[in-house]
Amino acid sequence: MTPTATRRAGLTEDQAERLLADHGPNEVGAPPSPSLWSRVAAQLSDPLILVLLAAVALTVATGDHPDAIVIGLVVLVNTTVGVTQEIRAANAVAALSALSAPTARVLRDGEEREVAAAAVVPGDVLLLAEGDIVPADAELAEASALLVDESMLTGESVPVEKDVIGAVGLSAGTTVLRGRAVAVVTATGPDSALGRIATSLRPRPQPTPLQHRLAGLGRVLALVTVGLCLVVFALGLVRGQAPEAMAVTAISLAVAAVPESLPAVVTLALALGARRMALRHAVVRKLPAVETLGSVTVLATDKTGTLTEGRMVVERLWAPRWQAVITGSGYQPTGEVQADGAVALPEARALLRVAALCNDATLLPPEADDGQWTVLGDPTEAALLVAAVKAGCDLAGLAEQCPRVDELPFDSIRKRMTTVHRTPSGQWEICLKGAPEAVLDPAVLDADAEQLEQARRAAARLAVDGYRVLAVASGLRDEVAGPMESGLRLLGLAALSDPPKPAAAATVAACRRAGITPVMITGDHPATARAIADRIGLLEDGETAADVVTGRELAAGAVPDLSRVRVFARTDPQQKLDLIEAWRAGGAVTAMTGDGVNDGPALQRADIGVAMGRRGTEVARQAADLVLADDELATVVAAVEEGRRVYDNIRRFLVYAMSGGAAEILVMLLGPFLGLALPLRAGQILWINLLTHGLTGVAVGAEPVSGRAMRRPPRPPNEHVLGAGVWQRVLCLGGVVTVVALGAGRWADGAGHAWQSVLFLTLLAAQLGVVLGLRERLFTRANPFLPLAVLASAGLGVAALYVPFLRNVLETEPLSWADGGVMTAAALVAFAAARVAGRPEREGRVGPGPPGR
Repeated sequence: MTPTATRRAGLTEDQAERLLADHGPNEVGAPPSPSLWSRVAAQLSDPLILVLLAAVALTVATGDHPDAIVIGLVVLVNTTVGVTQEIRAANAVAALSALSAPTARVLRDGEEREVAAAAVVPGDVLLLAEGDIVPADAELAEASALLVDESMLTGESVPVEKDVIGAVGLSAGTTVLRGRAVAVVTATGPDSALGRIATSLRPRPQPTPLQHRLAGLGRVLALVTVGLCLVVFALGLVRGQAPEAMAVTAISLAVAAVPESLPAVVTLALALGARRMALRHAVVRKLPAVETLGSVTVLATDKTGTLTEGRMVVERLWAPRWQAVITGSGYQPTGEVQADGAVALPEARALLRVAALCNDATLLPPEADDGQWTVLGDPTEAALLVAAVKAGCDLAGLAEQCPRVDELPFDSIRKRMTTVHRTPSGQWEICLKGAPEAVLDPAVLDADAEQLEQARRAAARLAVDGYRVLAVASGLRDEVAGPMESGLRLLGLAALSDPPKPAAAATVAACRRAGITPVMITGDHPATARAIADRIGLLEDGETAADVVTGRELAAGAVPDLSRVRVFARTDPQQKLDLIEAWRAGGAVTAMTGDGVNDGPALQRADIGVAMGRRGTEVARQAADLVLADDELATVVAAVEEGRRVYDNIRRFLVYAMSGGAAEILVMLLGPFLGLALPLRAGQILWINLLTHGLTGVAVGAEPVSGRAMRRPPRPPNEHVLGAGVWQRVLCLGGVVTVVALGAGRWADGAGHAWQSVLFLTLLAAQLGVVLGLRERLFTRANPFLPLAVLASAGLGVAALYVPFLRNVLETEPLSWADGGVMTAAALVAFAAARVAGRPEREGRVGPGPPGR
C-alpha cells in the first residue's frame, strides 16, 4: 500500500495487530517496583542498624537474651516503619498518576475509529482536533491553523504553530490547543521522544546529606564502641573480676555507647514529618528526603504554573486616548475594567467585544463542585473572552447577533487573524487581531503616521514589561468587496500575561529568610522571565537586567559565576541538568521543581526532585523525591520547615543519648578510682539504657519545630551530624551527669547507704533532667508524649528498687528520703546544665551557613 493510500485509508486491523505485536503497547513502562525484600535490605544496610545487629549477635553469644530481644525490637520497628512509608508513598504517587492520552482517533480500514492510546502503532493515521493529547510521535500529513502546547517536553509556555511545510512533527504527550490535523505515527512507547527520556532515567545512587552524616557517625561509634569494650574488659580482668561477668559488662557498655534508639528516632521523626507534609499536600516518596529538604540551599523552580497561575489573563488595555487595567485572575470571569474618563470604559468594551468576535476559543462554566471555569482552545484567545465578560459582554448573545460569515485564520506568516460578521443592521463588520508589527501597518489601518508610531512605542513598552501584546482593529462595510484587511480603525492594544500566583512573592521572601536561594529556570523569553522575577521579588536589590541569563549565554560559557544568577531564560532541558551539576559541585544542596518529561533528568539528579502532582507528567513524578499534590511552591517551603524540624530533633536526641552514654562509660571507668569497685552491674546499665533510649528517646523525635527554624541559614552540607557545637554539648552534659552521679554515689557510700542503688537511680534521674532541659519550649502542649515518657521512665526506675522481681534481677535496694532528695537535686542540676548548653540552639546560633553565601 502506498504512503498516500495509507494516509487516506489508514492501516487495516490485521496490520495494526501485527505491528502491535512487533512494537509492543504504546506505553512508557513505569520502572519496576522494588520488591519487599529489597526494601527491607535497604533499611538494614544503614550503618547504625549494622552496629545494632552486631550488638544483638554479641548479646546472644554471651547469653544476654533479654537485651538481645530489646535491641532486635528496635531494629524491627525501624525497618517496618521505613518500608511502610515507602510503600504508602508509592501508592500515593500511583493514585496521582493518570494516562496522558487514554484514547485516540485513528483511521482503520478507511473508517474513523476510537482506540485505546496503548493500541496505537507506527503507521497509524491520527485524527487530531482541539483538546486532543497526541498519543505518539507523528509526522504531519495535513494541518489547519494548528497550535500545539509543547511545554511538558520543552518547558516553553508559548504554544507552537505547526504546519506541513518542513515536515514538522508532533511529539507524544503534547496537546492540540487549536485547529485540526492528520498525522502518521512514527514512534510509540519507549521509542517516542517521551519514552526515550523516561527510559533513560535510573534510580539515583547518591546518598542524602542525612545518610552521609549518620554513616559517618555510625563509623565513629563503631570504633569507639569496640575500643571501650576492650578497655573495660581489660580493666576488669586487672582488678580480678571474672571474665564472664566483665564480658557481659563490656557488651552492656557497648550498647550504652551506641544510641540504639537513633534509627527509631530518625524513622519516627521522618515518618511524622512525612505525615505532616502529606496533610499539607506533599507526598514524600523516600523518608530521607524529608530531612534533605531542611538542608536545601538552592531552590530551582520553573515559571509557568509554579510561580505563575499557568493561565493567561488580560491585565492592561491601551489606546491613544485612554488606558485601562483589568482585575481578576485565571479563567474565572470575575473582575472589572478600571479606566479613567467617560470615554474609556465604552471604548474598552468595544475593543474587547471585537477581540471576542475574532476568537475561536470557548469559555466553559464550572461542571464540578470546585467552581473552576475551563477553556477550550488557545489560552490567549481564552483570556480575551474572559476579559470581554468582565467588561460586560454577553458572549452567547454576541455570537447570535453577529454571526461569523467568513475568516482568514491566524498563521505564522501573516501573524494576524480576521473574521467577518453580519451585524443586526445588515452591515458587515471586519474584526482583526494580531501581533503589533503585523497590525500597526498603514496597509492595514486607516491611521496617520504619528498615531501608528505612538502605538508602536506603547507596544514596545508593554513587551519590555513582559507582556504579550495584541493589537485589535475593526471596520464596518456595506458590502464585502476587495481586501478585508485594509482601511480598519485601531481600537487599541491588549497586554496579556501569565500572572504570578498570589503566594509567589511570600514564598520567595520565606526562602530568603531561611537562607535558601530561589532561582527561576524557564524556557520563556528573557523579558517575560524578568517581569515575573521583578513582580515576585526574585531579583534582589542591586541586581539588574543583566542578571537574567539566557540559554545561549550558558552554552557560550559567558557566565563566570552561576551562584549570582537568579533568572535563567530560554534554557533547554540539558541546561537544567548542567545547572544542577554546577551547583552541586559548588557545595550546594539543590531542590528542583518540574512537571514535564523534559524535567525528569534534572529532577533525578537534584538532591531533592519536586514534581507537580496535578499537571505533572508520570515521568516527572517517578523521577522526583517529593510530589506536590496541590502544585504550590509554598508547599515546598513548608516541607523545608519540616526537614529542619526533623534534623533539629535528631541532633537534640544525639545530645541527650550520647551525653547519657558518655556518662555511663565515665562512671564505669572512673568509679573504681573513687573507691566504687563496680559502680553499676550489667543489668542496671541496660535498664537505664532501656528507659532513657526507649520511649523517652523516641518521644524526642516528635518535638515541635523551632520558632527560628525558618529564620536561619541551612546547615552546611558537609557539616558532621555532631558539628556546630553538638559534640561539645555532649561532653559538657556527659561530664555534668558523671559528676553528679559519682558525687551521689560517694556521698551514699560515706553515709553507709546503698550507694550502688543511689548511683543507679541518680544516673537515671540526671539523664531525664537533661532531656527536659533540652526542650525548645518547656511548657508546650505540642508534644505531650515527652513529659509523659519522662514520668513513665522515672516510675519504672523507682520500680526497679521496690518491685521484688526487678529488685532481684537488678540487684538493687530500697532508698531513704534523703537519698531521694540527693537524686532530685542531681536531676535539677542536670536540667539547668542542659538549659545553658542548649541556649545557642534555641537562639538560632548554630554555626556558619553554607559556603559562598
